Amino acid sequence: MISKVKSLHGLYAITDPQLMGEEIIVKAEQAILGGINILQYRNKTASPEQQKNEARELAKLCNKHNVVFIINDNVDLAINVNADGVHIGQKDTQLQQARERLGNNKIIGVTCNNQIELALIAQREGADYVAFGRFFTSLTKPTAPQAELSLLSEARKSITIPIVAIGGITHKTAPLLLEHDIEMLAVIQGIFAKPDILNATQQFVDIFSARDDQKPLSDL
Repeated sequence: MISKVKSLHGLYAITDPQLMGEEIIVKAEQAILGGINILQYRNKTASPEQQKNEARELAKLCNKHNVVFIINDNVDLAINVNADGVHIGQKDTQLQQARERLGNNKIIGVTCNNQIELALIAQREGADYVAFGRFFTSLTKPTAPQAELSLLSEARKSITIPIVAIGGITHKTAPLLLEHDIEMLAVIQGIFAKPDILNATQQFVDIFSARDDQKPLSDL
Protein backbone atom coordinates (compact mmCIF):
# COMPACT_ATOMS: atom_id res chain seq x y z
CA MET A 1 0.00 0.00 0.00
CA ILE A 2 2.72 2.48 0.96
CA SER A 3 4.64 2.08 -2.29
CA LYS A 4 1.46 2.27 -4.36
CA VAL A 5 0.22 5.42 -2.66
CA LYS A 6 3.62 7.02 -3.16
CA SER A 7 3.09 6.29 -6.85
CA LEU A 8 -0.05 8.45 -6.93
CA HIS A 9 1.69 11.18 -8.85
CA GLY A 10 1.89 12.11 -12.49
CA LEU A 11 -0.17 11.20 -15.52
CA TYR A 12 -3.32 9.16 -14.91
CA ALA A 13 -4.77 7.64 -18.08
CA ILE A 14 -8.34 6.35 -18.29
CA THR A 15 -9.40 3.86 -20.94
CA ASP A 16 -12.28 4.59 -23.30
CA PRO A 17 -14.00 1.77 -25.24
CA GLN A 18 -15.02 4.02 -28.14
CA LEU A 19 -11.51 5.38 -28.63
CA MET A 20 -9.65 2.13 -28.04
CA GLY A 21 -11.98 -0.64 -29.20
CA GLU A 22 -10.31 -3.99 -29.79
CA GLU A 23 -6.89 -2.33 -29.61
CA ILE A 24 -7.28 -1.49 -25.93
CA ILE A 25 -4.21 -3.47 -24.84
CA VAL A 26 -1.99 -2.14 -27.63
CA LYS A 27 -3.06 1.45 -27.04
CA ALA A 28 -2.76 1.15 -23.27
CA GLU A 29 0.77 -0.16 -23.70
CA GLN A 30 1.67 2.87 -25.81
CA ALA A 31 0.50 5.14 -23.00
CA ILE A 32 2.46 3.08 -20.47
CA LEU A 33 5.61 3.28 -22.59
CA GLY A 34 4.99 7.02 -22.89
CA GLY A 35 5.24 7.37 -19.14
CA ILE A 36 1.86 7.19 -17.40
CA ASN A 37 2.02 6.27 -13.71
CA ILE A 38 -1.61 5.21 -13.27
CA LEU A 39 -4.07 3.46 -15.58
CA GLN A 40 -7.78 3.19 -14.90
CA TYR A 41 -9.91 0.64 -16.71
CA ARG A 42 -13.32 2.12 -17.45
CA ASN A 43 -15.85 0.32 -19.62
CA LYS A 44 -19.47 0.45 -18.49
CA THR A 45 -20.93 -1.06 -21.67
CA ALA A 46 -18.97 -4.28 -22.20
CA SER A 47 -20.19 -7.67 -21.03
CA PRO A 48 -18.85 -8.95 -17.70
CA GLU A 49 -16.75 -11.51 -19.57
CA GLN A 50 -15.17 -8.88 -21.81
CA GLN A 51 -14.51 -6.64 -18.82
CA LYS A 52 -12.83 -9.49 -17.00
CA ASN A 53 -10.67 -10.43 -19.99
CA GLU A 54 -9.59 -6.87 -20.72
CA ALA A 55 -8.98 -6.02 -17.07
CA ARG A 56 -6.91 -9.18 -16.56
CA GLU A 57 -4.65 -8.35 -19.51
CA LEU A 58 -4.30 -4.73 -18.44
CA ALA A 59 -3.45 -5.81 -14.90
CA LYS A 60 -0.63 -7.99 -16.24
CA LEU A 61 0.63 -5.15 -18.41
CA CYS A 62 0.59 -2.64 -15.57
CA ASN A 63 2.28 -5.05 -13.20
CA LYS A 64 5.02 -5.66 -15.75
CA HIS A 65 5.74 -1.94 -16.05
CA ASN A 66 5.13 -1.01 -12.39
CA VAL A 67 2.11 1.14 -13.25
CA VAL A 68 -0.72 1.50 -10.74
CA PHE A 69 -3.85 -0.24 -12.07
CA ILE A 70 -7.27 1.02 -10.99
CA ILE A 71 -10.73 -0.33 -11.85
CA ASN A 72 -13.62 2.08 -12.30
CA ASP A 73 -16.56 1.36 -9.97
CA ASN A 74 -16.37 -2.43 -9.88
CA VAL A 75 -15.06 -3.86 -6.64
CA ASP A 76 -15.78 -7.45 -7.75
CA LEU A 77 -13.70 -6.99 -10.89
CA ALA A 78 -10.89 -5.34 -8.95
CA ILE A 79 -10.76 -8.32 -6.62
CA ASN A 80 -10.98 -10.80 -9.49
CA VAL A 81 -7.97 -9.41 -11.37
CA ASN A 82 -6.06 -8.29 -8.26
CA ALA A 83 -6.04 -4.64 -9.32
CA ASP A 84 -4.29 -2.06 -7.17
CA GLY A 85 -7.60 -0.43 -6.33
CA VAL A 86 -10.85 1.12 -7.47
CA HIS A 87 -12.19 4.55 -8.33
CA ILE A 88 -15.74 5.30 -7.24
CA GLY A 89 -18.16 8.10 -8.03
CA GLN A 90 -20.73 9.77 -5.81
CA LYS A 91 -23.46 7.46 -7.13
CA ASP A 92 -21.34 4.31 -7.07
CA THR A 93 -20.28 1.89 -4.34
CA GLN A 94 -19.94 3.49 -0.92
CA LEU A 95 -16.36 4.11 0.18
CA GLN A 96 -16.69 2.26 3.47
CA GLN A 97 -18.22 -0.77 1.74
CA ALA A 98 -15.44 -0.80 -0.82
CA ARG A 99 -12.81 -0.59 1.91
CA GLU A 100 -14.36 -3.46 3.84
CA ARG A 101 -14.20 -5.67 0.77
CA LEU A 102 -10.81 -4.58 -0.56
CA GLY A 103 -8.96 -4.23 2.72
CA ASN A 104 -6.42 -1.60 3.70
CA ASN A 105 -3.80 -2.58 1.15
CA LYS A 106 -5.74 -1.35 -1.89
CA ILE A 107 -6.16 2.16 -3.26
CA ILE A 108 -9.55 3.83 -3.32
CA GLY A 109 -10.11 7.08 -5.20
CA VAL A 110 -13.28 9.14 -5.06
CA THR A 111 -14.87 11.57 -7.54
CA CYS A 112 -15.75 14.82 -5.78
CA ASN A 113 -16.92 16.88 -8.78
CA ASN A 114 -16.51 20.53 -7.75
CA GLN A 115 -17.19 20.20 -4.02
CA ILE A 116 -14.45 20.40 -1.41
CA GLU A 117 -16.87 19.15 1.24
CA LEU A 118 -17.19 15.83 -0.63
CA ALA A 119 -13.41 15.56 -0.68
CA LEU A 120 -13.20 16.24 3.04
CA ILE A 121 -15.71 13.47 3.68
CA ALA A 122 -13.80 11.08 1.44
CA GLN A 123 -10.53 11.95 3.14
CA ARG A 124 -12.09 11.44 6.57
CA GLU A 125 -13.46 8.05 5.52
CA GLY A 126 -10.09 6.81 4.32
CA ALA A 127 -9.87 7.57 0.60
CA ASP A 128 -6.36 7.46 -0.85
CA TYR A 129 -6.97 10.24 -3.36
CA VAL A 130 -9.76 12.54 -4.54
CA ALA A 131 -10.65 13.74 -8.03
CA PHE A 132 -12.04 17.14 -8.98
CA GLY A 133 -13.47 18.15 -12.35
CA ARG A 134 -14.42 18.76 -15.05
CA PHE A 135 -12.23 21.84 -15.45
CA PHE A 136 -12.58 22.26 -19.23
CA THR A 137 -14.95 21.11 -21.96
CA SER A 138 -15.08 17.33 -21.83
CA LEU A 139 -16.12 15.09 -24.70
CA THR A 140 -16.34 12.11 -22.35
CA LYS A 141 -18.55 13.79 -19.74
CA PRO A 142 -19.92 17.00 -21.29
CA THR A 143 -22.58 17.47 -18.60
CA ALA A 144 -20.29 16.96 -15.61
CA PRO A 145 -20.31 19.86 -13.11
CA GLN A 146 -17.94 22.70 -13.96
CA ALA A 147 -15.01 23.19 -11.58
CA GLU A 148 -12.94 26.38 -11.38
CA LEU A 149 -9.15 26.38 -11.17
CA SER A 150 -9.32 28.24 -7.87
CA LEU A 151 -11.01 25.17 -6.37
CA LEU A 152 -7.69 23.34 -6.43
CA SER A 153 -5.82 25.94 -4.42
CA GLU A 154 -8.66 26.12 -1.93
CA ALA A 155 -8.83 22.33 -1.64
CA ARG A 156 -5.09 22.11 -1.09
CA LYS A 157 -5.50 24.01 2.19
CA SER A 158 -7.42 21.15 3.80
CA ILE A 159 -6.91 18.09 1.59
CA THR A 160 -3.71 16.28 2.49
CA ILE A 161 -4.18 13.18 0.32
CA PRO A 162 -3.29 13.30 -3.40
CA ILE A 163 -5.53 15.33 -5.70
CA VAL A 164 -6.27 14.53 -9.34
CA ALA A 165 -7.82 16.95 -11.83
CA ILE A 166 -9.93 15.70 -14.73
CA GLY A 167 -11.95 17.05 -17.62
CA GLY A 168 -10.84 18.20 -21.06
CA ILE A 169 -7.17 18.42 -20.18
CA THR A 170 -4.80 19.17 -23.06
CA HIS A 171 -1.12 19.96 -23.38
CA LYS A 172 -2.07 23.65 -23.27
CA THR A 173 -4.30 23.48 -20.20
CA ALA A 174 -2.25 21.00 -18.16
CA PRO A 175 0.24 23.64 -16.88
CA LEU A 176 -2.65 25.78 -15.62
CA LEU A 177 -3.81 22.94 -13.38
CA LEU A 178 -0.34 21.96 -12.19
CA GLU A 179 0.25 25.48 -10.90
CA HIS A 180 -2.11 24.57 -8.05
CA ASP A 181 0.17 21.99 -6.42
CA ILE A 182 -1.82 18.89 -7.33
CA GLU A 183 -0.36 15.44 -7.81
CA MET A 184 -2.15 14.01 -10.84
CA LEU A 185 -3.88 14.82 -14.11
CA ALA A 186 -6.42 12.33 -15.45
CA VAL A 187 -6.60 12.26 -19.24
CA ILE A 188 -8.66 10.33 -21.78
CA GLN A 189 -9.11 12.20 -25.08
CA GLY A 190 -5.78 13.98 -24.71
CA ILE A 191 -4.05 10.62 -24.96
CA PHE A 192 -6.24 7.99 -26.60
CA ALA A 193 -7.85 10.24 -29.24
CA LYS A 194 -4.43 11.14 -30.60
CA PRO A 195 -2.92 9.38 -33.65
CA ASP A 196 0.41 9.06 -31.82
CA ILE A 197 -0.45 7.94 -28.28
CA LEU A 198 3.16 7.49 -27.25
CA ASN A 199 4.14 11.02 -28.25
CA ALA A 200 1.01 12.61 -26.75
CA THR A 201 1.73 10.85 -23.46
CA GLN A 202 5.37 11.90 -23.45
CA GLN A 203 4.37 15.53 -23.92
CA PHE A 204 2.21 15.39 -20.78
CA VAL A 205 5.03 13.72 -18.86
CA ASP A 206 7.39 16.50 -19.96
CA ILE A 207 4.95 19.07 -18.58
CA PHE A 208 5.01 17.31 -15.21
CA SER A 209 8.78 17.15 -15.27
CA ALA A 210 9.04 20.88 -15.99
CA ARG A 211 6.73 21.63 -13.04
CA ASP A 212 8.47 19.27 -10.62
CA ASP A 213 11.96 20.48 -11.59
CA GLN A 214 10.94 23.92 -10.38
CA LYS A 215 9.87 22.68 -6.93
CA PRO A 216 12.19 23.00 -3.94
CA LEU A 217 13.86 19.71 -3.08
CA SER A 218 12.04 19.69 0.27
CA ASP A 219 8.72 19.43 -1.59
CA LEU A 220 9.67 16.40 -3.69
